[in-house]
Amino acid sequence: MATNSAFHFLTIFILIFISIITIQVTYGDEEYEFIKAVDPTAIKMKEEKLSHFRFFWHDILSGKTPTSITVVPPPKNNSFTAFGLVNMIDNPLTLGPELSSKMVGRAQGFYASASQEEIGLLMTMNFAFIQGKYYGSTITVVGRNPASNMVREMPVIGGSGLFRYARGYALATTYTFDPKSGDAVVEYNVYVMHY
Repeated sequence: MATNSAFHFLTIFILIFISIITIQVTYGDEEYEFIKAVDPTAIKMKEEKLSHFRFFWHDILSGKTPTSITVVPPPKNNSFTAFGLVNMIDNPLTLGPELSSKMVGRAQGFYASASQEEIGLLMTMNFAFIQGKYYGSTITVVGRNPASNMVREMPVIGGSGLFRYARGYALATTYTFDPKSGDAVVEYNVYVMHY
């Protein structure tokens, strides 16, 4: 019995030893770091600047082609806050408050009713631009939107393309809201620090 245990111990020891040798041969003497400092000029970061974007967000729940659809309805016994509701969005962003004005991008993501005591939404969305210099770039907003407040502030947490390393804030002001259809137009003023 003791010989069998010694054999198993020796076998495990040899396998571990071979694994260590294999790792050394595979990686050699190179040292891999989890994190290291990077010179910003090496990744072509220019001088940081502040940009202000103003556009209108169209949340359309009605009609044949809604841009906001409920993917998780609120529980039946819920209050006026619709706590638990989740809507997926692909909302047009336009220069003016009319849907027919020039479209500059789309707000893609979702919002969820996250408050049991007021109409408080969790907003998670990308402003994906489709015009001009910023075509293909995005600004990412994640934050709390107490919809009954006149002006709501949400953080800009990042972006892509020309908004890589972006940070800032977005101010949302309801322009129109139709309580019958649920359709809304919201003016966004977004202030972004980016390179």
